[in-house]
Amino acid sequence: MAEMRTEEEQVQAIKDWWKKNGSSLLIGIAAALAIVFGWQAWQSHQQQQRTEAASQFANLLNAFGDESDENRAETVAFVADNLKEEFADSTYAIYGMLLLARQQLMDENDAPAAIESLQWAQSKVEAGDALSFVIRNRLARAQFAAEQYDQALATLEQGGDSDAFAAIYSELRGDILLAQGDRDGAREAYLAAREQSSQGRSGVLELKLSDLGVQGGA
Repeated sequence: MAEMRTEEEQVQAIKDWWKKNGSSLLIGIAAALAIVFGWQAWQSHQQQQRTEAASQFANLLNAFGDESDENRAETVAFVADNLKEEFADSTYAIYGMLLLARQQLMDENDAPAAIESLQWAQSKVEAGDALSFVIRNRLARAQFAAEQYDQALATLEQGGDSDAFAAIYSELRGDILLAQGDRDGAREAYLAAREQSSQGRSGVLELKLSDLGVQGGA
């Protein structure tokens, strides 16, 4: 009988514990399950977003490369803007705007539109990231094309240090200074570009220096 009472007491103790803690336990389990399934759903959604963004970017590349399409410009603009609106935080959107900016500047001669596209792309990358140097170079060139010389120089100055882009930045700085009538500043920038270049002397750069009175050995 003592053993039976012990078992009954144990059962009653379990019942009492369940009355006191059962609700909070169920809530805890439900919360844990919600977190697990919510995380899985979020990951699935993210994967679906990446897949869709990649698909749209592939469409953009196809449209950009199809020069026989009379509606090429409209298609590129539409798909790039869609990537920007629906997948703004993806790398695909950034590259989409780079392609759009190239079309706007090179094909449509619309430097202000290219500047706007590149500024958006610039806002989406971290300073010092390799892609940021590419975007900054293109933005400065678009501003140069729009005759926004001071803005272009400021864009280059804010680019930070990058050995890979040092010569490119210096030569572009020389082009901008020359357009402003600063021949001495342009000469210094071109000489800096020559020193910074890891590809050897550039024929175009040497011509620019020659036009400013700098001989090949100087």
